[in-house]
Amino acid sequence: VVAAQRDSGLLGQSPPMLELRRRIGALAPAQVDVLIRGETGSGKEVVARAIHEGSGCKGPFVAINCGALPESVFESELFGHEAGAFTGAARRRIGKLEHARGGTVFLDEIESLPLAQQVKLLRALQERCIQRLGGNEEVAIDCRFVAAAKEDLKALAESGRFRADLYFRLHVASLELPPLRARREDIPLLMAHFLQLAAERYG
Repeated sequence: VVAAQRDSGLLGQSPPMLELRRRIGALAPAQVDVLIRGETGSGKEVVARAIHEGSGCKGPFVAINCGALPESVFESELFGHEAGAFTGAARRRIGKLEHARGGTVFLDEIESLPLAQQVKLLRALQERCIQRLGGNEEVAIDCRFVAAAKEDLKALAESGRFRADLYFRLHVASLELPPLRARREDIPLLMAHFLQLAAERYG
């Protein structure tokens, strides 16, 4: 059991972790978009990868940190660009959403995305197609979206700091990750795991 947990990264035998693994097992094959909420360090990317691995998808897992994506390159990074779209664009580039064909796009820190960029992402989610920067052709995308936030997106949407339509589009299914203080009995297992990793790394 511990070996299987280590492979998935979801370590823990506490009731909250058992319930989380059960829900991941039910959601992973369903191919619906998922919103993950959890505090910093609660394992949001680990859960996203577990969803991807349990989905049976053959495509890649593509992680995008929305908090570290400069506004100036947002469209090029997500949607790609055609040759000549801007200075320095010598050839066509496939964006991350197109690259993720048949796989999963993980949108980390989705709450940090500016409202102007949220509109562009919303259209890709709704239409399941994009236009490369500098192009007119509609390009179909075939990927699942898993978004993660450390803040309450519903509250942000109600206060106007996050688009309500994007929140509802992402919130097809949701997972709430328990903080470590809610599963203290898992600390010895986690401690042993990280000690083993450190021992292997440093010999």
